[in-house]
Amino acid sequence: MRLLDQINEPKDLKNIPREALPQLAREIREKILEVVAAKGGHLGASLGAVELTIALHTVFDAPQDRFVWDTGHQAYPHKLLTGRRDLFQTLRQYQGISGFLSRAESPYDTFGAGHAGTSISAALGMVEARDHQNGKYHVIAVIGDGSMTAGMAYEALNHAGALKRDLIVVLNDNEMSISKNVGAFSAYLNRIITGPLYTKVRSETAHLLKNIPKIGEPMLKAAKRAEESVKGLITPGLLFEELGFRYIGPIDGHRLDHLLTTFENIKQLDGPLLVHLITKKGKGYTPAEVDPAAFHGTSAFDLSTGVAKKKAALPTYTGVFASSLIKLAKNDPKIVAITAAMPEGTGLSKFGKEFPDRFYDVGIAEQHGVTLAAGMAADGLRPVVAIYSTFLQRAYDQIIHDVALQNLPVVFCLDRAGLVGEDGPTHNGVFDIAYLRAIPNLILMAPKDENELQQMLATALQQPGPVAIRYPRGEGMGVPLDEKPAALAIGKGEILKGDLSEEWDVALVALGSMVYPAMAAASLLEAEGIVAGVANARFAKPIDRDLIVSITSRCRKIVTLEEHALPGGFGEAVLAVLEEEKAAGRISQVEVRRIGIPDQFIEQGSQKILREKTGLDAEHIFASALDFCKEGISASTLDARGRTSGTP
Repeated sequence: MRLLDQINEPKDLKNIPREALPQLAREIREKILEVVAAKGGHLGASLGAVELTIALHTVFDAPQDRFVWDTGHQAYPHKLLTGRRDLFQTLRQYQGISGFLSRAESPYDTFGAGHAGTSISAALGMVEARDHQNGKYHVIAVIGDGSMTAGMAYEALNHAGALKRDLIVVLNDNEMSISKNVGAFSAYLNRIITGPLYTKVRSETAHLLKNIPKIGEPMLKAAKRAEESVKGLITPGLLFEELGFRYIGPIDGHRLDHLLTTFENIKQLDGPLLVHLITKKGKGYTPAEVDPAAFHGTSAFDLSTGVAKKKAALPTYTGVFASSLIKLAKNDPKIVAITAAMPEGTGLSKFGKEFPDRFYDVGIAEQHGVTLAAGMAADGLRPVVAIYSTFLQRAYDQIIHDVALQNLPVVFCLDRAGLVGEDGPTHNGVFDIAYLRAIPNLILMAPKDENELQQMLATALQQPGPVAIRYPRGEGMGVPLDEKPAALAIGKGEILKGDLSEEWDVALVALGSMVYPAMAAASLLEAEGIVAGVANARFAKPIDRDLIVSITSRCRKIVTLEEHALPGGFGEAVLAVLEEEKAAGRISQVEVRRIGIPDQFIEQGSQKILREKTGLDAEHIFASALDFCKEGISASTLDARGRTSGTP
């Protein structure tokens, strides 16, 4: 029987001999690889955090002791050790377990997060709650070095150091290398300096020195510097010590004996502590070790080779965006590109190879990235900021205050707009229309296909103020791509189906990814004897008022379609225009049905399943529009038009 099969909760770890824990680590890696190879997921960081997770759950007592994992990319071993082993094959699947931490999923997930840099702030909040309520438990934040590029992490470190509460921060550093000799020596020293004898001597010496008049404080500072020099870690050690933390490390994060001893020792220490571990991303799986970026988040792959099982059959929106931007940048030296730790995800790694001096990856620092773009635009460059829709939420004030208020020509390209699939509610980009539509000076577009994305990018780079383009994750529609994309007229949509000289029963006014499903639904309606027109809105701001008014002159029922939350979305924008036009006497009463994502967070699952469940596929659009039309069209009229049988 596998050791992993004997663990149903963390306390079961305490029954396993410590010399057997390396075998458990191998079994955990095998399980993670088996599931992620079949389903996809965040592989590299979790493989690198196996020994760390075993050590934490062996030494501490969760869920009484709180573990706060940053984002959850490294928390797959944690899930396996906390009662979710038998559910692990449902990872990131519809109605399965989340790929991130979820308070609703397990009491061991003390804080949920899918965005980086939150762990230390959340952990400090738990520390304050503990101390206010006289609690007696440990709080441990586990944060990767990538997340330490987020300014929020340093804000939290600064505050925690000033408060001087009992808090443990584990820095899981899977990028920085360290030689074997230095690593072994440093690990030996840290096992000593976290021990009770050294700690007692250190504390009493500090107390003694502080009480020596005039020379005590300088001597204490000199002693601290000497300690750091012996550890050979003046730069990282002093950084965290100056922020108020006791620094311990670096430690080999794959040596369970070192980890267990260190964690047992620091349980006895007071105040803010930072434990610096060196781990290898993708540990134990050669393809992930060789190319950790490719295995950070991966689709299903062949376990024996590491090669993805499914290649995109059609060009992706991300790929078309990148190639189009490169093409435009060749003719305009002022175009620069910015992303926030997602060069591969946004496609900008290709741009960086083509124009290394015009590409900026700011790390997990969306706020800085947007204001950096504002500064560039203020002095004549044409910055294109490519950030996932859900991550751009983190820079909202900068979009308003630093870009839009000054009407600076920054182009925001919002990849993964809409339902992203298996990453779930933390990554679904379903709020951007609402949070951008309210901002003055900003133009907001959404392409119906990849060629229109090219056109919108060319359009955006000609505008004198800020522009945002939202586009979905995944493959495009396979349409031909213009060699030289033409610019679009601002605020103008198009009629794709229907003749405005004729009467319609219903108009399907769709934005972005909903245009093609609207066309398919219109064909289904036609078979039922319903005359349906289809409009491609193109713009969520400004709305094409003339198009809306012309549609209302031909029909009295409008269905708006968007892959976005209904509150504050495109449908509400259309309703506002209709209300204003009605008040101005340009139109009469019109009925509107809005189809979009309901006012709730949508769980993980494939894009196909989630679109079906939220009513955004052609069949559900057809059924909803047909029901809407039946409210005002008699059965005899439908029969006269040749309605087919079997209507749902």
